[in-house]
Amino acid sequence: MSVAPVSDSAEIPVARAMHADTLASGVVLLLGLTVAQRLIGFLRGVLFCRWLDAEQLGQWDLCFGFLMMAAPVALLGLPGSFGRYVEYFRQRGELRTFFRRMAFCTTLLTASAMTIAVAANRPFSRLIFGGDDCGPLVVWLAFALGGWMTHMVLMSLFNALRMTRVVSAMQFLNGVAFAAFGVGLLLGWQRTAETVVAAFGVACVITSVVGVVYARRVWRGLPSGAVSAPQTEFWAKLLPFALWIWIANWLANLFGLADRYLLIHHSGLPEAEALALVGQYHSSRVVPLLFLGVAEMLAALITPHLTHDWEAGRREEVPRRLNLILKLFALALTVGSCCVLLISPWLFGVALGGKYAEGLAVLPWTLTSCVWGSLAIVAANYLWCAEQPKLGSAAMLGGLAINVSLNLWLLPKIGLLGAALATAAGNAGLLLLTYVAATAIGVRPDRGTWIVAILPLALGFGPWVAGVALLLVVLAATGTQWIVDDEDKRKLTVASQQGWSRFRPSRAGAAS
Repeated sequence: MSVAPVSDSAEIPVARAMHADTLASGVVLLLGLTVAQRLIGFLRGVLFCRWLDAEQLGQWDLCFGFLMMAAPVALLGLPGSFGRYVEYFRQRGELRTFFRRMAFCTTLLTASAMTIAVAANRPFSRLIFGGDDCGPLVVWLAFALGGWMTHMVLMSLFNALRMTRVVSAMQFLNGVAFAAFGVGLLLGWQRTAETVVAAFGVACVITSVVGVVYARRVWRGLPSGAVSAPQTEFWAKLLPFALWIWIANWLANLFGLADRYLLIHHSGLPEAEALALVGQYHSSRVVPLLFLGVAEMLAALITPHLTHDWEAGRREEVPRRLNLILKLFALALTVGSCCVLLISPWLFGVALGGKYAEGLAVLPWTLTSCVWGSLAIVAANYLWCAEQPKLGSAAMLGGLAINVSLNLWLLPKIGLLGAALATAAGNAGLLLLTYVAATAIGVRPDRGTWIVAILPLALGFGPWVAGVALLLVVLAATGTQWIVDDEDKRKLTVASQQGWSRFRPSRAGAAS
């Protein structure tokens, strides 16, 4: 049964309840709070590296990787479908039905995942840490998993509703709470991975409570006489997309854990030494992981905006907007990576206490890997908007195959550097395959997007080589149309003028 889109008058209370932000204002707000949040996260990561020994730091790294993998897998890909289908169901007056059914399913899945983790804590200990003596830590992980799954569902919901203010506030609150509880418990309790996991779980519970309060406000603002879609039609529309998102989540998180999992299970080192090597690797990822976090937030932010254009029939606008975002994002990440490389001797020698020489040695390739991975996360929007998540899964499978096969070959030969090189190659393969898939379905990256995608390779050869490559790309972007065409330059000029006009009155008011 097809349902006609709701009328404009019916959409008014929904819009008032949601307070959707524009893409430009959302990006500005996101970046503003993200800078503050990531600075807090960076300082938190530095303190964790200083206060935990390499083995405990390795345990925390594996715990965090497990949480990032287990949560979307246990939720069966449902939150990943929100950005694509909230607008679809809203236009048909079925948003209240969508909310109610998603709330029931995700609550049931969260409770089930926590119960399984507690009941099978020893098998999970062997799987995650390579030994069965970390059962108590897995119990803490189950608590943190419940909080993180709830947080994920709410964040996906607000992103889909284009409520960027709420998303940014929740992310900021989560970062502050995790830092405060993490530092406080490490100083006042014990300096172990269990302490950090407990702090993370508490932070997720706090932000989830705040998110539930906002969600109740949105629910009360929805029309009470909303259409109720038949169960068969509802799930037939949603589940195929969610299934491919679920598969993509499996592959993405296996991709993220492959190098560290192989360090634990296939390095040939004793458990303690392998965990210490994971700790060394973690130190090289403290800053690069911030880039990946920004990419995930940016991708989640722009998905509903691009989907809105797609559903409104402006499909040619989607690749143009996404191409420009990818170019600017690649340039920004490369600039940030060059800065990190320049300060890395101080960062590892002073801030991290000189304990992680092996982490410093692989930092250039860890940065390269995370920049490519970040671009791939954002570029997946080519495929999500076109409802082609299976192509995203195929690209991820190809990247994972490159990652694992090179790790198996290089890790025994050159140790940690082999893991870093293999992961960088896997991320490069993922980005390449994503672009190829987008081209195949007609949502194609333009010439400049392809050129800028090569830029992060220069990071592996140090800050000066990367700086020269960056300068050449900037000169090409400003002086030619090889990177950015005249239409994109015009849009950037208009956007900057509008941003300045909004900023100028606020300055004038503050001065008066």
